Amino acid sequence: MGSTVHMMTEPNKTDPQRMPAVFVPHGGGPCFFMDWTMGPADTWDRLAAFLRSFNDRIGVRPDAIVVVSGHHEGDLVEINNAVAPPLLFDYYGFPAHTYELSYPAPGSVTLAQRIGELLDTGGIAHRYDSTRGFDHGVFVPFLLMYPDADIPIVQVSLRSDLNAKFHLELGAALAPLRDEGILIIGSGLSYHNMRAFMTPQAAQSSRVFDNWLSSATTAAPPQRRAMLANWEKAPAARAAHPREEHLLPLMVVAGAAENDPGQQIFVGEIMGATVSAHAFGKLATTVETNTPIKHSGVPSGSTREAIPFDRLEPA
Repeated sequence: MGSTVHMMTEPNKTDPQRMPAVFVPHGGGPCFFMDWTMGPADTWDRLAAFLRSFNDRIGVRPDAIVVVSGHHEGDLVEINNAVAPPLLFDYYGFPAHTYELSYPAPGSVTLAQRIGELLDTGGIAHRYDSTRGFDHGVFVPFLLMYPDADIPIVQVSLRSDLNAKFHLELGAALAPLRDEGILIIGSGLSYHNMRAFMTPQAAQSSRVFDNWLSSATTAAPPQRRAMLANWEKAPAARAAHPREEHLLPLMVVAGAAENDPGQQIFVGEIMGATVSAHAFGKLATTVETNTPIKHSGVPSGSTREAIPFDRLEPA
């Protein structure tokens, strides 16, 4: 049997608020767990501190988490129903110790089945997958967000046609989970032009696109959905996302928001580009994000080294 998740027909009894839906930047490869010399050594510090503050921001422990990562696509939506998902080290050329990271969070067959029921109701074709592991868009940020790895996680894929309207609908189908103690997280990057990082182009286009993105996520819900469905019309859209797989987890989260308000909860500059996080629904608190990074989760005795930023993705 998989981990049991208690599905409630009413909001979480420990806190009557709906769980929020949140989009977070997941960094680059295992960036938080190695010394970084492609730019300032503190390049990832503010983002790491933001991720460490995540539990305090939410303010209530979720019964389970549904996560959509920019690193998992399928021709149909895939729902991971593994009891104990392994890790998928889908980055290459990094220091050896970054392939020894561990994040033994359980899966949940019960929650996977519930997701399948909701997608059936929404008319969304899907399949289950019991073999794929958590990719680095999950385990790398979650090592900071929920380091105890004791909350069941079910990963749901993007659909490989990368249609924005569809992914908003996917999120809407998942929205009832928020009233059942389930936290919905999208993991990606609000700017993801790998060839432009550390260039003047990245500084300009990421700032322009991020301003638009913040205006979209904080707009009234009908306008928000229309703006995000047509994100390619935004200023600097394709300069920020030549391919949109790292943006679409935000669409899923925004779809799950239904009519809840949105807010930008983090913005910072990384590798010369503006990146941001966005949340929908009620959060517990606002937390400062300038806590220094600590290299937690790294096997002892590791030798850290810098690598080129263009090796953050699989070959």
